[in-house]
Amino acid sequence: MDEKLKFIVGQWLVKGDNDLKTAEHGLTAAEPVTDTICFHCQQAVEKYLKMYLVSKGDEPVITHNISILIAKCALYDPDFNVLGKFDFLTGYAVSLRYPDDFYMPEIEEAQEGLFAAKEVRSFIVGRIELKPV
Repeated sequence: MDEKLKFIVGQWLVKGDNDLKTAEHGLTAAEPVTDTICFHCQQAVEKYLKMYLVSKGDEPVITHNISILIAKCALYDPDFNVLGKFDFLTGYAVSLRYPDDFYMPEIEEAQEGLFAAKEVRSFIVGRIELKPV
């Protein structure tokens, strides 16, 4: 991977990590805002998957659907299919942002989302070359 691409991939990592940090900090609040925590977990995973695609010289698909992104990553590395268990995060991308179908996740769901985001990060970062931003 050339230096410019490594830098761009590193920027994707920073953006994903910022969502992850927001979720982590949210869980330490006296009154955790679980819908926002779950949203940021989904966003982190989405960015990590897109980061991997960018690292392969691919254009990331414009979608919030984790399954679609995993399937696209699996074209480069079939091991990505193990991440399918984290597709539950897709539901947090849009539905939690608006009051139309009001839903407030339990704290356990937010913790599960954070666990998933950390697992996906670890899985992907171990498969690409990164250049610090």
